[in-house]
Amino acid sequence: MNYPTNFKSNNYNYIYSNRGMGLEDDLNNTNKYYLETDKAVIYKKPTPITINKVDYKSRDNAVIKEAHFKIPSTTDYNGVYKGKYIDFEAKEIQSKTSFPLTNIHPHQIEHLKKITEHGGIGFIIVRFTTLNETYYLSYKNFKEFLDKFSRKSIPIEYFKEKGYLIKDSLRPRIDYLKIVDKELGDLNGK
Repeated sequence: MNYPTNFKSNNYNYIYSNRGMGLEDDLNNTNKYYLETDKAVIYKKPTPITINKVDYKSRDNAVIKEAHFKIPSTTDYNGVYKGKYIDFEAKEIQSKTSFPLTNIHPHQIEHLKKITEHGGIGFIIVRFTTLNETYYLSYKNFKEFLDKFSRKSIPIEYFKEKGYLIKDSLRPRIDYLKIVDKELGDLNGK
């Protein structure tokens, strides 16, 4: 039997060329698992671009040479879980101490605000890659930080205090719906 050799305990070794894609890949695999098990329907949103120049070497081998963003994109993922709309942004950073607020744009914050005002569930997922720690922070707690502090970054201590550490697992890889269940319980007064 051929056992996988690209990991040590629960810490996967990511290929250097795919840095920055670890969290996205984990979320896409998690969402695929949720879909396959009929637990939720959540997808990565495509980035809206306009293609300006394409090199058509052949019908099967067209290469985009020039493109630009149509409009600023909102957040990374959206979908439905237990009849509730879910929308979230996912970020992967190298810092060991804090999450720079420059990683989230004002229009994304406004988008998450509108989602929650209309009864949806909005949050951010942040992976501190150097620490191999992934956190879920609700929009409510994210907004609370923005309102209370004038810092340019959210310290990791705030994530530990107000957010949830998401433990890596095999399937699903990042089971963030466990935390959404807690949030739904809090919303329903349980």
